[in-house]
Amino acid sequence: MKHIKITLLALFIAFGFTSCSDNDASPSPENNPDLLYQETLNVSYGNDTDQKFDLYLPANRTLDTKVMIMIHGGGWISGDKADMNFLKDLMRLDLPNIAIVNMNYRLADANNPPIPMQIDDISTVVDMLKAKQDEYVISDDIGFVGVSAGAHLSLLWSYAHDSNSQVKMVGSVVGPTNLTDPAYLESENPYLLQLIEVFGIDTSSAFLESVSPYHQATTSSPPTILFNGGNDPLVPTSQGIDMDAKLSSLGVTHSFTLYPEEGHGWTGAALLDTWISFKAFTKTHLED
Repeated sequence: MKHIKITLLALFIAFGFTSCSDNDASPSPENNPDLLYQETLNVSYGNDTDQKFDLYLPANRTLDTKVMIMIHGGGWISGDKADMNFLKDLMRLDLPNIAIVNMNYRLADANNPPIPMQIDDISTVVDMLKAKQDEYVISDDIGFVGVSAGAHLSLLWSYAHDSNSQVKMVGSVVGPTNLTDPAYLESENPYLLQLIEVFGIDTSSAFLESVSPYHQATTSSPPTILFNGGNDPLVPTSQGIDMDAKLSSLGVTHSFTLYPEEGHGWTGAALLDTWISFKAFTKTHLED
């Protein structure tokens, strides 16, 4: 999964994005009721160099302005928030009333497994946003969207660690959902085996269940939108199909799209369909 991400650049160039920044906007709605767009890059939320996020606050925001948190992929061991800039630009264009947090997190290595480290980083960011709600002029209602490993983390935090029920929706693009899936445990594919190994030496079923969104979903899980590729070499088709069935059995509002001919990412018509579906889902469950 290392170094693999969705290839979106060509399509996004066609949209002709523009960006603006005004770091001098007053954060107080009482002093400035027509708040300007504000962009702040590399906000630190910890002592590690990877513990930073980019913050994009829309103009005319209020304490009802919802926040989308973006989490990059990279097999839990690589990647950067810059990988999600394509989605940030799309959201600023088509969903301009939502605040955006595009976060980095500490990357796993031989001495630092991804869980709980990366879940703790997400919790720290969420807590910081809540503490600064009045300063940023945002709601404490949040959504998540992640790609690949970032999608796994988005689902896992939303299902198992949202103690204050802040998450109003979560989006997963090619995210692993069930690490106890025989498609992983019985596979001889070195890429799939690496996915299990990165979680450390404890591969007992109890541990793998604790880090699998499939096993952590409940009837109170937030609305969820899932996208998977039928020819994905890293995330078996069963990951999306089984998650879809599990959410249906729990009565969780959700959407699942499987692109039979696509792999671990896609472009063209499938990509456009993904954005249209995700945008509509976000408008319904987070923006409104």
